[in-house]
Amino acid sequence: MKSYGTTIFAHLFGLLALILLLVWLLHYREGIQYDSDDPFRVFNVHPFLMFFGFIFLIGQAILAYQTVPGTHETQKIVHLTLHLIAIILGIVGLCAVFKFHDMVNLTDVYSLHSWIGIGTFCLFGLQWLLGLVFMLQGSQQSRASMAPWHVAGGRALFFMAICAALTGLMEKYTSSKLLAHQRESHLINFTGLAILLFGVFVDMAVGLARFP
Repeated sequence: MKSYGTTIFAHLFGLLALILLLVWLLHYREGIQYDSDDPFRVFNVHPFLMFFGFIFLIGQAILAYQTVPGTHETQKIVHLTLHLIAIILGIVGLCAVFKFHDMVNLTDVYSLHSWIGIGTFCLFGLQWLLGLVFMLQGSQQSRASMAPWHVAGGRALFFMAICAALTGLMEKYTSSKLLAHQRESHLINFTGLAILLFGVFVDMAVGLARFP
């Protein structure tokens, strides 16, 4: 029950971040379309899917143990399924940015943002596979011994994904050469802040739930 309020705040900030991101991409940028001839519309698939399709769904998967009614096994299946959907949409988001780089002849994986992002995504996929193996084949004792590592690793990777998102926003801000007091500049900053607070309240909900 202690985590109920933080769960609500997590959802509120997650939805706020999604709304702000869509306003930015649809109003200030060129829109979102993977198969467009406009490389910037292709690029915009990347931030949209890496937040909504990856970070937001990961947050929902983490919160599933507090928000999904039913047995622990039901919550575990929802948790696993949401993570799988996040991985699939994340792959599409990564393909979009590589496609954009090909369209405008940019070098791939050159920035700190890309290093953090690619590393986080690969480690997240490994975390998901290990979780699936222990869920299907591990004994009750082995699952119990691995659970703390799985939870700690998941929380760390969640914040690594948020770090990648924030560095990505700042990279786009810099490359767009926006002025400090433009409305779009403020919008990008508030979007990043909402993403960060989404992560903070998701993590707080998990931490409080462990101390009923």
